[in-house]
This record gives sequence, structure tokens and C-alpha cells, in this order.
Amino acid sequence: MGCFVVSQEVFDQFRQQIQTLGTEAAIDQMIEYFRQEKQHFQLFEMFKLRARARLGLPLLFPGVAEDLTEDQRNQLEDALVEACDEVGRMLLDEGQIREGWYYLRPVGDKTPVIDALQQVEVDEENLEDLIEVALYEGVAPEIGFRWMLEHYGTCNAVTTYEQQLAGMPPVAQQPLAGLLLDHVYDELRGTVSADIAQQEGSEPQEKSLSEMIASRDWLFANSAYHIDTSHLAAAVRFARVLRDEAHLRKALELVDYGSRLDPAFQYEQTPPFTELYPSHKVYFLILLNEDTEAGLAYFRDKAEASDIRREGSLAIETYIELLSRLGRHDEALDVALKMIPAGVHTIGVAPSLIELSQNANDFERLAQFSQEQGDMLGYATALLFAKRSEEA
Repeated sequence: MGCFVVSQEVFDQFRQQIQTLGTEAAIDQMIEYFRQEKQHFQLFEMFKLRARARLGLPLLFPGVAEDLTEDQRNQLEDALVEACDEVGRMLLDEGQIREGWYYLRPVGDKTPVIDALQQVEVDEENLEDLIEVALYEGVAPEIGFRWMLEHYGTCNAVTTYEQQLAGMPPVAQQPLAGLLLDHVYDELRGTVSADIAQQEGSEPQEKSLSEMIASRDWLFANSAYHIDTSHLAAAVRFARVLRDEAHLRKALELVDYGSRLDPAFQYEQTPPFTELYPSHKVYFLILLNEDTEAGLAYFRDKAEASDIRREGSLAIETYIELLSRLGRHDEALDVALKMIPAGVHTIGVAPSLIELSQNANDFERLAQFSQEQGDMLGYATALLFAKRSEEA
């Protein structure tokens, strides 16, 4: 609890108020005092006392479960949420975003915190707290990840993505992967352009990275590279969640650059991306509706050759995910039911069986599959979803 200089008069006034006005009225007076003085912790504590006083409860929470009626419990919870909302917003107004979020978190409303994050001036003193709230607390991941890239650099951003963000649903990853891709692309394009200018005596006329490197094999002579090759590989891997054409084209340009590097820098990956850049070229071309059938055949072969129990499910899930993203939902469901054994853990790259069934508007195959496996939960879930779909 912070220490504030308080005049004797304030102490005397409160003593008089509690004697003449009674408990609740005196608490109201103290709430107003702490509100005016912007003493947030004290204000919140007084809100808690008022909530208990109004319900006729002991002012001191006993620290163990209380014998409350449902109505009392609801009123107490509502009062505390209201208190959190007011104190949290006060802290936001004063620029104390991290502290404000901790009060607003129980309220469940991120909007005022996001607004504050969008308007705050970032400096060395508040940067770490702001990234914690925006990125690690999940209030505004895109804002936090942008700050991380700008202030801590690509290496920290890649590490954070790899360790903490890659497990997020693909739709949540998309803005972050887009930021990283743009950052790496711009950085690489800048260093390549600078190398060309130094060697040729003038800035290159080409605008895109692929155009710059197309006829300049000397850029890669003697195992040369223009960016941390692990960052390049990471940006390409993470780009698999992206859907818009502009980003997919940039990803292909990074693949084009990576494919020209010394083989020592073309890191081997988990199947089906064992050959990092060639396999990703096929992947991105499929999503751009170029060489689609040949590309799908490539990933189908990888899936069929994969030992899911030894290598994991990435190869099979990648093939399913590609079929699904192309709108070939019946095929995607067929592959999932045939290639993923019951009880085998998947990593969430492909949609779930329920999602695939919903996309295909066919829950019967999942119901039959579940019955054959003796999976009553899967069977019941499929039939329930089918019934709800009929009623919609």
C-alpha cells in the first residue's frame, strides 16, 4: 500500500462522518475522497468494503468459503466487477496500462485497454510492461509483436513466436506472421539492394527482391548471404498460416532467395518440408492456385509416405489443410478419416474432424467412423452436430 501525506483534518472528518452518518455513508465519503486523490488501491479496497457492508456481511473477508445465498453471491460479484471497471479505467486514463489491465481483466472488456495501447507513447521505461500486456496477456498481440520487432529486433521476435505464439490458432497467428514476413522481406530487400549498389555503383532499378536476384548469381558467391538465415527460414515457415495473395507472393520471393543459398543454410525440416525452400515453393503455389494438382500430388505422396507414430502428424495434416483451404472439403474429410489413426495426437494444423465434417456438410461419415472405433463421445457429437445442422 502506497504512503501519502494526509492532513489531520481528513482523519478527523472521517471519524466524525462514521459517527454521524453511519458505516455506508462514511464509506461513500471515503470512496469519493480516494477517487479525487487518485489513490487507486485504496479506492478499490473501499469499494470492497462497501459491497460487503451493503449486503450486511462482515467487513473482513474470512478467507474461507462463506455461506452466501445465490443472490448475495451475485450482488457481491457484480459490485466487485464494477469496482474493477472503474479503477482500471482510472489507471488507463493516467497511462498506467499494465496496472489498469490487471483490474480490467475480470471485467472481460479489452476495448479500453486496446484503445490505450493504440494511443500510448512507447519509451524505454514502459516498453516491457506494454509488450507484456499487449502480447503475452493477449490483449492486442499484433500491437505487441510490432513493438517487439521494432525495439527488440528480429531475433527476439522469432524466438518469441517459436516458443509462445506458434501454438495459437492459425487465424490468431496471421497478423503476427504477416508482420514478421514484411519485416524480414524489407530487411532482406534493403541489404540486397545495398550490396548491389556497392558492387555496381548505383541502386538497382528492380523493385522486388526476386527481380533483383534473378540475374545476379554473384550475390550468392562464396556462401554469401544478406540476412540471418535462421530468421529467413522462420519467416517462411510461419508464413504458412497466411492467406492473402500479397503476403504469399512475398513468401515466394523469400523462398526464391533461400533456394539460391549455399546448401549449408537450407536447413532440413520435419516432413513434409524436409527440403525447406523447394517444398514451401510448392506449398505457396498451391495456395495461389498455380500448379495446384501437381502440388497436391507432391504433398499427398509426402503424407502417404509419412509414419505418423514416428514422425508426427505434420505431413498428413498439411495435406488435409491444403485440401480444406482449397474448398475440397469432402476430400479433406476422407483423408483425415483414412490417414489419422484413432487416438493419435495431432498438432492442430488441419481442421478438426468436426470442423471438416461441418465444412463438408456431412456428419454421417464421422458418426460411422466413431462407431467402428467404439468412440461413443465422437459418435454422439457427430449426431448432435448433424441434428443441429438440420434444425438451423
